[in-house]
Amino acid sequence: MGAISSFQNIFKIPELKARVLFTLAMLAVYRIGCHIPTPGINGQELSKFLLERGGAVMGFFDMFSGGALSQMTIFALGIMPYISAAIILQLLTVVIPSLGRMAKEGEEGRKKIVRYTRYGTVLISAIQSFFIAVGLERMAEGAFVQAPGWSFRLMTMLTLTSGTAFIMWLGEQITERGIGNGISLIIFAAIVARFPAAVASTLRLLQAGELSLFMLLFLVLMMVAVVAFIIYVERAQRKIPIQYAKRIVGRRMYGGQSTHLPLKINTAGVIPPIFASSIVMFPATVAGFAGVPWLQGVAEQLSLSSAFGITLYIGLIIFFSFFYTAVIFNPVDVADNLKKYGGFIPGIRPGRHTSEYIYRVLTRLTFVGGLYLALVCLLPEILIQRFNVPFYFGGTSLLIVVGVALDTVSQIESHMVTRSYEGFLRRRRLRGRRG
Repeated sequence: MGAISSFQNIFKIPELKARVLFTLAMLAVYRIGCHIPTPGINGQELSKFLLERGGAVMGFFDMFSGGALSQMTIFALGIMPYISAAIILQLLTVVIPSLGRMAKEGEEGRKKIVRYTRYGTVLISAIQSFFIAVGLERMAEGAFVQAPGWSFRLMTMLTLTSGTAFIMWLGEQITERGIGNGISLIIFAAIVARFPAAVASTLRLLQAGELSLFMLLFLVLMMVAVVAFIIYVERAQRKIPIQYAKRIVGRRMYGGQSTHLPLKINTAGVIPPIFASSIVMFPATVAGFAGVPWLQGVAEQLSLSSAFGITLYIGLIIFFSFFYTAVIFNPVDVADNLKKYGGFIPGIRPGRHTSEYIYRVLTRLTFVGGLYLALVCLLPEILIQRFNVPFYFGGTSLLIVVGVALDTVSQIESHMVTRSYEGFLRRRRLRGRRG
């Protein structure tokens, strides 16, 4: 009853009600666009061909587009070009000093980075859509294209690039005028939209006798356990105590308080599984379209059904966990800021010793976080291959769904608590993962 009354309180706050309804309306617009076909393409036949020959990578990226990629609708590219552009900009801020200084300029620097990310999104979308158009013309001798030629290529480039730009605009509008992180919610909607079809497919297998009731109950319990495990780890933090020295400015004394530096176990988020999955699945996709025997052999060795493929997958996830954490979190900058404002870790000297201590703690946490990501991502593959579980759960999709849900509920909670309404949790507020 407490949760129901908390949801009812959402609609008692005019601003929060407007934000929630606006978010739902924008997500509905996105889902409608996922069913509008791209001009000049036979979408149904192409969808069958891609799902049969595309392999794991096609299914992986089709998940992020909510099925729009396999059907080649106007939102076929989804939000992945934006994510790619954002990741590239973050990496370039480390390599290019001018971009690094720009990222530290506060709000003005952030606006410039966002502008460059938009330009990069349009550029990546245009390049990807052009090669998609050329590939569709050559695929099955152009059987899926009604009128091949430059007019088709330009129309496909314009349609798919405009679709991605519109999705990016929807995400920014949700972030500004809605509730939660817009880009994350769009990915959330794309993944969740495929869940009802998976449930219906499972129920059909149960009715046909191909799936036992015991296995179905086991599957449901396993899903609940995995979700609980993800929530526990995503909310877990290592709190490094911080003490600020007392300072007297004029007649007033500042500082002297104690606080902490929170370090998450999974600082890198879902970026490591996305990168690792793309690298491991790419040879299988190429082999599916090319049909070259030696390439198919390489794909089998790299698949998650082999010991080498599983080992490589775990290694890539841990590697990208360290790599991306190093990109977004710099212990030297943290130590310099603490020293600048009179903060220190008890028992640790300010400056270089502080940065080395934070680095050691962060290294251990990142290794544990990488193992956690590998475990969650490998679990569905083990269930599918070893126990013949009929539909996909867990992995990157579940990490995204749970993380976005935590973040959105956290923001709704903050709106309600600041207006003296009871939140979803009475004793402790929920901490979500910030996008």
